[in-house]
Amino acid sequence: MSEQPREPSTPGGYEQITYAVADRVATVTLNRPEARNGYTLRMAEEISAALHAAEADSAVRVIVLTGAGQNFCVGADLSGGGGAEGQERSFSANADARTLAEVAAGTYQEPAGLVTRVMYAMNKPVIAAVRGAAVGVGSTMLLPADYRLASVDCRFGFPFSRRGIVPEGASVWFLPRLVGTGTALDWLVSGRLVAADEALRAGLVNSLHEPDKVLEAAYDLAAELVAHTAPVSVAIIRQMVYRMAWADSPEQTHRLDSRLVFDTVRGADAVEGVKSFFERREPHFPGRVPEDLPDYLPWRAGEQARD
Repeated sequence: MSEQPREPSTPGGYEQITYAVADRVATVTLNRPEARNGYTLRMAEEISAALHAAEADSAVRVIVLTGAGQNFCVGADLSGGGGAEGQERSFSANADARTLAEVAAGTYQEPAGLVTRVMYAMNKPVIAAVRGAAVGVGSTMLLPADYRLASVDCRFGFPFSRRGIVPEGASVWFLPRLVGTGTALDWLVSGRLVAADEALRAGLVNSLHEPDKVLEAAYDLAAELVAHTAPVSVAIIRQMVYRMAWADSPEQTHRLDSRLVFDTVRGADAVEGVKSFFERREPHFPGRVPEDLPDYLPWRAGEQARD
């Protein structure tokens, strides 16, 4: 990467994260190093807002998610020191009237899901650069990322059974798809810590790096994706894997990719991809997200209805 991420001109700014864009890469950094990036409701809302901002910014192709200091995130901040209004709504046994009303209406969302559901629905790839402790929500929020790069001293953990609670962030859906049902059951039921090398063998982590090299490796990967991949293709592939890979049979997927193949091979991105290959140069794909996504993608029906 040729530049360090620039500070954003976000009205009001963020309090518990930082957000910056450079070289078509948005960097979202958990920024409570004095609390080892303990997760608060405000942090959840700010990460969600930053992901939405990156998704809406046509200058952004890839998102890097990381944490300031020696740890990615040690889990929920149970101390009440997060400085966020309504902290007890999420991390205390006490529930205020607003929370009770949301639960009764079926609209309440626990804080990890505020991030994972946004990341899951994104059209742009997310690379997590993780070092030190990534425990509880520090692990669950990583699961919808496309890549997880970790330091050799990283420790993951899903300690919910050891706290008398249940897993969050739809992790019981994401985790088995990454590491298999048997390993997911082991990690979730036991609540034990998982070392970086075990996480790598199981498929939770894509690669291991020295602690001071993790972020650099994430930026190198991001630069490769920016330089060589078509944003429309990436968006479709990402969502097809999540939404079609576990269909009851391959037929529905085959019908969709038949239509997509027919259309994309005749599109401007395909022309540029082939031309750049024969001219031995980097491609300059004209397609843009979400403007050039096909309207017939089945998961876009909900988006268009909301619009």
